[in-house]
Amino acid sequence: MPDDQMPPLFFELFSGLPRQGPGDDASTRRALGLLPALTPTSRVLDIGCGTGAQTFALAEATPAHIVAIDNHAPFVEALNARARACGLAHRLEARVGDMRAIDPALAPVDLVWSEGAIYAMGFEAGLRAWRTLLAPGGHLVVSEACWMRPAVPAECAAFWDEEYPAIRDVPTQLARIPGCGYDIVGHFPLPASSWWGDYYAPLEQNVIAFSARHRDNAEALALAATVAREIDIWRRYSSYYSYEFFVLRAG
Repeated sequence: MPDDQMPPLFFELFSGLPRQGPGDDASTRRALGLLPALTPTSRVLDIGCGTGAQTFALAEATPAHIVAIDNHAPFVEALNARARACGLAHRLEARVGDMRAIDPALAPVDLVWSEGAIYAMGFEAGLRAWRTLLAPGGHLVVSEACWMRPAVPAECAAFWDEEYPAIRDVPTQLARIPGCGYDIVGHFPLPASSWWGDYYAPLEQNVIAFSARHRDNAEALALAATVAREIDIWRRYSSYYSYEFFVLRAG
């Protein structure tokens, strides 16, 4: 998801997407299904929510109260408007906030959820920081970019070394989890379809329209080219990486 240091052009390019990163409702529900059932008194915190695709999947699948946090105010406004339109505003609220400094008044919660956003803090740093938000026996669900196969082709490895050098394989991340204060409930990768349907397919159309609007803006065209390259890398090397869901319980 977009970082709070990104310029307005970045947010323009990523506006109007169903999701701000790879994901799908079926995978959200699959991860949720590994947890004890949430109740009307359960409290959920969705960190790095974007416009809330996964937030609404959680709200539709559970009776829990959900607070969603994102640092980009237009995403938060869009989420709250949709919650009102869907009749969910009584138990679903989005707030502008920094994942590195969550309001302690929001804790403790029964479940911390974060899809495709923990990278902004770092995997271990996020696990440790968000552990403090959980009630005893609470759960954390995150998705994180991981290598899925060894012997990664040089072009793919170079791309990720440039974009996210902290990417690791799943066994490496699993080994880190107990030291951060969690038991592992389960884990699984996102399917390739979740990268395309609600993310790269509409993003590719955004790139085309964005490039046409900013045909005389070198900065914008460079950004569009970077995103187009990302999509091309995925087309050629998607079997080597994906997001892995990690479903954890506070130890």
